[in-house]
Amino acid sequence: MNDDPHPVPITGELDLHTFRPSEIGELLPGYFAECRRAGIFGVRVIHGKGSGALREGVHALLRRLPAVAEFHYPAASGGWGATWVILKPSAPESTAGPTAG
Repeated sequence: MNDDPHPVPITGELDLHTFRPSEIGELLPGYFAECRRAGIFGVRVIHGKGSGALREGVHALLRRLPAVAEFHYPAASGGWGATWVILKPSAPESTAGPTAG
């Protein structure tokens, strides 16, 4: 089996079917960070219906991620096999140095 990383296009949709459950903990935060940088604040995460184990793992992670404003299951598009995630806008980067007080 090929363990080389494969590029994931940054869009408003992430299909988890091609990833191992052990990869989700690193994948979602990184993907969401890239989405926020690209100005994408709504992401449909496709986890499938299956036994529900992957969905439960995804939801547990979403509850802990500071970048996630809210999530909705089932997603309006994708039904029971997807969760709609709303991301918080990225904090503006400050280019100014500290101010004297």
